[in-house]
Amino acid sequence: MESVRNPSVGIVIINWNSYVHTHQCLLSLKKVIYPNFKVFIVDNRSTDGSGRQLKEEHGDFAHFIFHHENAGFAGGNNIGIAEVIRQGFDYLMLLNNDTESKPDFLNHLVKTLEENPSIGAVQPKFFFLLNKTKIWNAGGKFVSFLGISRTIGYNQADQKKFNQPKTIDWITGCGFMVSTAIIKEVGMLNEKFFIYYEDVDWSFRIRKAGFKLAYEPKSVVYHEAGMAHKSKVKKKEGYVNPFVHYLRSRNQIWLLRKYTPWYFAPTVTLFMMFKNLAIMAYFVFRKRFKKLTFAAKGLKEGIFHEGI
Repeated sequence: MESVRNPSVGIVIINWNSYVHTHQCLLSLKKVIYPNFKVFIVDNRSTDGSGRQLKEEHGDFAHFIFHHENAGFAGGNNIGIAEVIRQGFDYLMLLNNDTESKPDFLNHLVKTLEENPSIGAVQPKFFFLLNKTKIWNAGGKFVSFLGISRTIGYNQADQKKFNQPKTIDWITGCGFMVSTAIIKEVGMLNEKFFIYYEDVDWSFRIRKAGFKLAYEPKSVVYHEAGMAHKSKVKKKEGYVNPFVHYLRSRNQIWLLRKYTPWYFAPTVTLFMMFKNLAIMAYFVFRKRFKKLTFAAKGLKEGIFHEGI
């Protein structure tokens, strides 16, 4: 009788001062039925003791790596990715710590990659964790002539059209499965991004290497979106940390500088000018001057500093 191949999967999760979310994520992963996976928790220099507490409670299930500084989403994940490659795993799965997964989610992702050699990476179907009837992400689409990275299905009720496997333009870093062989070919996440748009860049590099990206709706994950950059209490500048606007402004410009074809440069430039002016006008109207300053700084660095 022919044996069934169950390739190995290394799941990398970042923890940064968020015991409750990582704890719930791990409890969810303990119910996963796929027979050949290992979880790697990279603690990104948490200052609240959450990493140590999590290790005490889950050290028998997950491998813990404690980093000496907060290396951001890209840098922290790269530490885990390097360890997954070092240990010889077939596949890597990036997974946000504010997620809870269905027990069979890995089975469907592995099956997609195993049965389709032309597919280099695959993502699950995401619902909101706090409203499981609404979709958070059903794949990524890139509108080239405007330079927009759009999320398919965001905040929509589940429909038949979201239940069809398909190729997509980019994969969210919230749940990104790729073979370690491809990582060796295209490289790891670009740490210059720190966080935001690093997943789009990685997706584009995988596609440039000749592979397709896939969305597999049978694999289901629930995500509490925005946990890392939103305050629970509304402050003078709102809920979102002003630093987020700096990174998003800068990183989007860097991404577009690298990937925009010359024939789309005029439309992308005009749209980005309109978009950023509208955002800044909104900050002025709401008297959120710190956000205005950070967004302007990010825009300036994106345009004039060395990109990616």
